[in-house]
Amino acid sequence: MLKNTSNIKLHYEGHRKRLKDKFFSNGLYNLADYEVLELVLTYVVLRKDVKILAKELIFNFGSLKQVFDASLKDLIKVKGVSENIATFIVFLKKFASFYCFLDIKKKSVLDSPEKVYSYLMSSIGTEQVEKFYILNLNSKNEILSCLELESGTVNKTYLNTRKIAELALKHNAVSVIIAHNHPSGILVPSKNDVHSTYSIKKALEIIDVFLLDHIIVANNKYFSFKEHNLLCKR
Repeated sequence: MLKNTSNIKLHYEGHRKRLKDKFFSNGLYNLADYEVLELVLTYVVLRKDVKILAKELIFNFGSLKQVFDASLKDLIKVKGVSENIATFIVFLKKFASFYCFLDIKKKSVLDSPEKVYSYLMSSIGTEQVEKFYILNLNSKNEILSCLELESGTVNKTYLNTRKIAELALKHNAVSVIIAHNHPSGILVPSKNDVHSTYSIKKALEIIDVFLLDHIIVANNKYFSFKEHNLLCKR
């Protein structure tokens, strides 16, 4: 005897419509965390109730934020999460960062550590590995490009210095801001951070490019070399 699936189909279709209506009426902030994730999953899982999977993901990782901070490899470990689902979740986080970058590039002048920090938190603040970024700016401190220079343990001082100088020239930068994250959560710069910053500053001076700042982000906070008068320290 064939099982009647019409009621099941109407259930998840009706639920999805109610969830979308709730989003359009009240916005994301008025949805429960699992509902936000459930709404996301409806666009990648087409014919299935995804409420249970949304709750399972949040339970496994601890919070909605941690779901979006999770790696592709860790997401796939959760039962019911295909590579397609995991890729979509990772993509959404990367897209949010990219959108933030486009907004800053179009509208903002990076004239304070706070503005730099706000942008960097969306791009590398939650990364599980150390990432080193270079922001090239014009004479008005408008961002020309934001480039990932290195991923992993950042300890190749001379290699980084050369790359930064080359990228600054390539993008016709007048000034540069360098930044990296500390996945450990420890905000204090290491001796290597201080030494690298000085080396980079001196190298950029040779090509008439000014190092505006070195920003470290960790644990939802930032450390500015400029604010702590460390740009000239060896």
